[in-house]
Amino acid sequence: MNALRKAAAVLSAAAAILIAIPPTASATPAPHQTYDGTLVRENFNRLPLGPVTRGRGWTTDTSNGTLTVEPSADGRGRELSIRTEGNGRAFVVLSDLAPPGNSFWARMRLRVAEFPTAPDWAHWTLAEASGPDSPTLVRPIGGQYAPTDKGNFWGVGSDLGPTGDWTDWRTSAPAVSGKWQCVEFHLDATDNRVTVYLDGVAQSDLTVSTQQHGGTADDFVFPTFDKLKLGWQLYQANPSPSSYDVRLDDIALSTRRVGGCGG
Repeated sequence: MNALRKAAAVLSAAAAILIAIPPTASATPAPHQTYDGTLVRENFNRLPLGPVTRGRGWTTDTSNGTLTVEPSADGRGRELSIRTEGNGRAFVVLSDLAPPGNSFWARMRLRVAEFPTAPDWAHWTLAEASGPDSPTLVRPIGGQYAPTDKGNFWGVGSDLGPTGDWTDWRTSAPAVSGKWQCVEFHLDATDNRVTVYLDGVAQSDLTVSTQQHGGTADDFVFPTFDKLKLGWQLYQANPSPSSYDVRLDDIALSTRRVGGCGG
């Protein structure tokens, strides 16, 4: 009888432990989102060295351009090397996004070896967000070569929507070549606001919103975002220099500010 009582007690304790452990499936995050608000994270460290056409949760879009995973310059980890010829493009494409409230934060580290010096007003993009319900392309990180001020300057822009094709560049935000920068932006659908941070510092002059932007008198309105492209595109033919090299690393998208840029 004592043996039977002991066996019953053991079985009862085991059953209690099993009941207390939640099913593992309930702890599995949905694609593109974890409980800390993270939608996407990519540092390229788990990808093999060499040309790349896709990763976990992303594909690529190229024309006269390539993307290659290479060792980091400091020997720690890996980074993405982007190269384009002429007015080519090469992007990492983050698809199937569904940010809560149609708003999200993004952070990435990047270095552009050289910006264009010709033709005049050469226009370039490093980030482009879009959605299926509107032709509007939102370009939170980009810029333009301004011959009047003899330099390249960061600017938020848009195209194909009711406000037209514009880049609201500012001389207060010069684009410096050959330098790693930590770039953040926030797309806030409550007033169609784009805010930009460089190395942790808010660039208030670059902020655009529904009625304050660089386009026509129409309202600037976000599409329902489901895609973000990160990389490089130059739109004018026969630019100088004739090719462009960009390094990209530490990509993160989140429902809250990711941080990590210092400042």
